[in-house]
Amino acid sequence: MSSAPRLLLVDDEERFRTTLSKLLGVRGIPVAAVGSGEEALAELRSKPYDVILLDVRMPGMNGIEVLAEIKKINPAMEVIILTGHASVDAAADIMKLGGYDYLLKPCSVDELMDKIDSAHERKLAREKRKEKAQVPQAIAGEEGKPR
Repeated sequence: MSSAPRLLLVDDEERFRTTLSKLLGVRGIPVAAVGSGEEALAELRSKPYDVILLDVRMPGMNGIEVLAEIKKINPAMEVIILTGHASVDAAADIMKLGGYDYLLKPCSVDELMDKIDSAHERKLAREKRKEKAQVPQAIAGEEGKPR
């Protein structure tokens, strides 16, 4: 992969945020970490990210509500849900809203890295396809202009 993904970690458990940020940092992934859905949305409005790791159960806005808002801000954002509470209904809601994947805590750092890498690759491929689609439109627009 050409560059490390810009990652936002959203989890209300400070110890989990700190530990996971360090583990990912050692593997070359810079992590910004926030403790609530509201903070995550503010962060997304101020800085670009490639992948978001999002907890489901948080005080205030829960992860599913935050996911819905993230998709309003940037529908192409890749969001990986992390939760300690398995729920078929929650998993269905997450996929319906456009979540990339759903992982149960605790999961191995290797498994998480694989998910982050594949989500980032998917985002890069989508951006590349979008750029290619815009080139013919730009050329067609230029052809219609007088010289």
